[in-house]
Amino acid sequence: MLRFCLIGTGRAGLVHATNISRRIKSAQLVALCDTDSQALARAAAHHKVDRLYHDYQEAVRDPHVEAIVVATPVSFHREIACEAAAQGKHILLEKPMALSVAECEDINEAVARAGVTLQIGFMRRFDAAFLEAKELLGSGELGRVMIIKSTGRGPGLPPPWIYDVTKSNGILAEVNSHDFDCVRWLADSDIVRVYAEAANLKCDHAREDHPDFYDNAVVTLRFSDDSLGMIDGTCPADYGYDARVEVLCEKGAIFIGSVQDRGISQVMSDGRITTRAIDSWRSLFKEAYVAELEHFIECVEQQTVPRATGLDGLKAVEAVVAANASVASGQPVVLHAIDRQNSPSTTR
Repeated sequence: MLRFCLIGTGRAGLVHATNISRRIKSAQLVALCDTDSQALARAAAHHKVDRLYHDYQEAVRDPHVEAIVVATPVSFHREIACEAAAQGKHILLEKPMALSVAECEDINEAVARAGVTLQIGFMRRFDAAFLEAKELLGSGELGRVMIIKSTGRGPGLPPPWIYDVTKSNGILAEVNSHDFDCVRWLADSDIVRVYAEAANLKCDHAREDHPDFYDNAVVTLRFSDDSLGMIDGTCPADYGYDARVEVLCEKGAIFIGSVQDRGISQVMSDGRITTRAIDSWRSLFKEAYVAELEHFIECVEQQTVPRATGLDGLKAVEAVVAANASVASGQPVVLHAIDRQNSPSTTR
């Protein structure tokens, strides 16, 4: 069994903890790490783990640990991943990969030097519906992709640390990293130009201290093969979790996902139809998270390249940074103009 340490015992981290300790036979959760003592104690009691750390440097140096899952706020990703790689640990790194392209490059270089496996937590790449769509697009049956649209909306208030866009890259990173990766993966083409508009329409309490924070965003995309795309993101959406993708091709279209939860719809005598929306990403992608970890373990054991690599993580961060630059400047941004300090030039 591959022995894991989970670093970060928040919502996403606990999903991984449950899967490692209860759903995957080839994995063992041997250690937990979190700076929050109460959260760490709760997770330890629930998952019956006794190797506990408040300092990630101690955690990654534990000889019992072979692999880590990083589920901390993004501002810590680079330092944790680089140190883990230096200690020879394999890394499943939650999205977004890092805050900047330069930080992503640092992680990829550290992983390459150490010869360890790095996989980015893009769980859509492991969802059955998305995989079926990818296979259909790859078959050529529908011809080339012309337009691809992706919606990503979260139901609850974003955590306060996201309000400072300089430390989080905003909801385009925290909510819509999946969308940026997904459209690039399905279109099989790199994003080369973005134009984004954003606004704070719901989180009034954040406006005074964080005037740059936004809770709604729309991004238009151009890909290297001249196909077009669009991403829209909202957090909070209130009505539920919403992850849908539409791909328009030369000979047809593919529609992935639905706002409606798997279950029943009720038709009333007055003609109203009622149903339930999907409540959480944890329920919608429950099996994808398991498949993601199983794939990671297989890649470690067989020394093969993961489906979601460090380059994929970098490309998503690059697009997010460009979109935020477009929001700030009011102009389209060409991605290849982004330098290591993330100072993108704009083009009309």
